[in-house]
Amino acid sequence: MKNLKKQTLLVLLLCLFIPSICISQTAATPVPVPMPTQQNKIIIDKIVEAANYKNYVIDFCLETINEAALKEKWNDQKTVEISESINYKNFRDAVYNMFAFYNEIELETLLKTYKQDTAYRAANVMITNDALGYNLEIFANDVVRGKYK
Repeated sequence: MKNLKKQTLLVLLLCLFIPSICISQTAATPVPVPMPTQQNKIIIDKIVEAANYKNYVIDFCLETINEAALKEKWNDQKTVEISESINYKNFRDAVYNMFAFYNEIELETLLKTYKQDTAYRAANVMITNDALGYNLEIFANDVVRGKYK
């Protein structure tokens, strides 16, 4: 009987302390988002240009804006105002983050491929990347909500 009481007390103490240890581990400062070097950013910008990804981002945002304008019955002035707030620079960090783990040689190879192979541009890595696509949807919805006015 005494052993049962000791075991129960031990289990209760563990139940109290384990959650506090777990919470303290998640309450630490957030890990910074990985970003490429300055030289790699220049190459990434060239890749974006070669793949026409900037135009893709703008077109995607315009499509999202037009859908919201029809659904919420915006007037033309509001639609134009929101459309003019699209700025690729507000989304660029998401693209940089996607390429953060590529080295300079891999980026140069990718750039050469985009410049030489027109078919490769249509099925580019930025359009097929799920995480970047999800970030693009978030960005477009933020534009619709007027976050970048």
